[in-house]
Amino acid sequence: MAHSVAEALHTFSQRYLDAYQAAHQHLPENEELADWVSPCVKQKFEHSVYWQPVARDEVADLTNVENGIEIALHEDIHAFYGIQYSADMAASWNGNALNLLQVWSDEDYQRLQENILGHLVMQRRLKQKPTVFIATTDDEMEVVSICNLTGNVILEKLGTDNRQVLSEDVASFLLQLEPEVDA
Repeated sequence: MAHSVAEALHTFSQRYLDAYQAAHQHLPENEELADWVSPCVKQKFEHSVYWQPVARDEVADLTNVENGIEIALHEDIHAFYGIQYSADMAASWNGNALNLLQVWSDEDYQRLQENILGHLVMQRRLKQKPTVFIATTDDEMEVVSICNLTGNVILEKLGTDNRQVLSEDVASFLLQLEPEVDA
């Protein structure tokens, strides 16, 4: 692999920031996260915040999830969710819109772990191969995930075995993403 997940996520995050600043002449703005404390907040207003991704001092891990479901998670899953704080970022992959999920704060990281654990428990009950979601799509029943067994990035229909490989690995997927910023 030419790029690590950390490098690829940093590269995409910077391209997102650049695109947003080119369109709006300021850092990305978010209204939904205005009341949440985060190291990403650079300026706070009454109903919104300007934000930017911030590298974590130490890479966070998902050991609690691994212990809860008794499986080892693919190293790319740890890297994707463990290296930075950020708001979610709109993007497209081959013209298909998605929302790249990110961790806003330590409190948000706790909630993410609970959601991942719930997702993995559901998959175990349905006897499906384990995946961890990294992006949502316009179809609430489809998510972009990392296959825990292969590291492939897939589009999966929740609750089914309907899965399509989008990329061989997370780094390649991130490098192919295009930031989507409303003008």
